[in-house]
Amino acid sequence: MSWKSGDRMKKQSGFTLIELAIVLVIIGLLLGGVLKGQELINSAKVKNMATDFKNVQVYIYGYQDKFKALPGDDGQVATHLKGATVATTGTVSNGVIQGDWDSETGTDESVLFWQHVRLANLASGPTTVDANFYPKNADGGRFGVQSISGFTSVSNMSGTYVACSRGILGKFAKQLDVSLDDGDGSKGSVRVVVKASISDGIAAAVDSSTYDVCMSF
Repeated sequence: MSWKSGDRMKKQSGFTLIELAIVLVIIGLLLGGVLKGQELINSAKVKNMATDFKNVQVYIYGYQDKFKALPGDDGQVATHLKGATVATTGTVSNGVIQGDWDSETGTDESVLFWQHVRLANLASGPTTVDANFYPKNADGGRFGVQSISGFTSVSNMSGTYVACSRGILGKFAKQLDVSLDDGDGSKGSVRVVVKASISDGIAAAVDSSTYDVCMSF
């Protein structure tokens, strides 16, 4: 009896080929689900970033339609909107959104742009300039806008205004350029550049590197 019991136990130990195949199929399905889920997350990020660029145009033209002035540059904003601040850096009411797009100087027009469009109910977000005031993209990088006049982050760009988004992975930057422009980060209205490095842009970004993406309009 003991020999037969031991023999039976030996025969029952381990997995059969069918069981191993089932396990491998399950693992494959789980990995496929994880990869698909990550792909959907990445796709959502790119769509959100693209929406940031498109919405800036809506904010500017919507504000102009309401108040016949530029957000940030509006010298009569205190009359137009309760609680709004008039910019004291630069010259207000001259038709230019002055200040760098990534400025953190609370008196700059490019910073107060966000307070004005939010108070005008064109955009959501805090209206008091503090650490949480500055808009960010889907990856947590700074997002901003300024007039093309005085813009030096990218050379040879045309248009009236420019919006930029920071800390974008190369693979996302390429997708943004394809969806918003011509797919070449060195020309057109969308440019892909290395932070603090002035150039026309990078034609083919490295997927794992981070860049600033700027769009003129």
